[in-house]
Amino acid sequence: MLAPMGRIVVIGDALIDELRDDANVREFVGGAALNVAVGLARLGLATTLVAMVGDDEPGAHIRAYLDDYGVDLLASPAPLGSARAVSTRTAGGEPAYAFNEAARARRIRFGDAERDAIAHAAFVVVSCFAFDDAEQTDELVAALAATDAPVAVDPNPRAGMLHDRAAFVAGFEGVARHAALVKIGDDDAALLYGAPLDAIREELVRDGTRAVLATRGREGAEVEAGGLVVARPVSALPGPVVDTMGAGDAVFSSAVASVLFELPADAEGWGRVLDRAMDVAAATCRFEGALLRTPSALSGLDLDRLGT
Repeated sequence: MLAPMGRIVVIGDALIDELRDDANVREFVGGAALNVAVGLARLGLATTLVAMVGDDEPGAHIRAYLDDYGVDLLASPAPLGSARAVSTRTAGGEPAYAFNEAARARRIRFGDAERDAIAHAAFVVVSCFAFDDAEQTDELVAALAATDAPVAVDPNPRAGMLHDRAAFVAGFEGVARHAALVKIGDDDAALLYGAPLDAIREELVRDGTRAVLATRGREGAEVEAGGLVVARPVSALPGPVVDTMGAGDAVFSSAVASVLFELPADAEGWGRVLDRAMDVAAATCRFEGALLRTPSALSGLDLDRLGT
């Protein structure tokens, strides 16, 4: 048994995603941890987000968005204002990302309220945390040591926010070895380790992680746990892929929701976890933005016009 029904605490980033392309500029409330917190809430789970949010207009948008989806916020001070990520997308090219100073200097406060929420959580999720900040990481580890809740971790490194790769890896692995579930993508493995995803997945399991969810973008995902490796392709849902920005966070949200009470003990159980996660990710990609969607969101829609 992993966790009784209760509140999930998500720790990490919250920001404004500014998307620029040849046509216009659009803004979305985002951040990996925020996407996961909202995704879990959309899957029917009581969720609290611990993140840095500014007392400014972007911060007001972030707070209103969380309110809309019923996510409680424990906001850390943001002396430089709210974080922002700018994604520039040109026709035929890969998007380029840039982060403002607030995002690069992100800081989570672990005060009484935050430590109490973590201590009484049913499950703790960490995503896009500043693991290369030793002081913050030590405070996170101390807060996690005071709870019996299982932990899920997605390192979700961003090149534009990464200050010290070796320190980030050390901080991440220090938390991951005690985690029930770790998600890591092929791009994460390349950025942090310069090594194939399979090798990093196996290393994390050997180091103590109970289950590793390895994501490969359009090639799907696999789980390694208990001597098993179970893989699934991306789900083939109707309609065009509009935006892949929230796919990884949707996979992670779905997987966490699926293992709240118990990690599967066999290949069939992990297959169900992955099938659901691939369905959720595929549905999310049929809409612009990172808001988690389920396949039911596609029912009755004009699939040729999704995202327009």
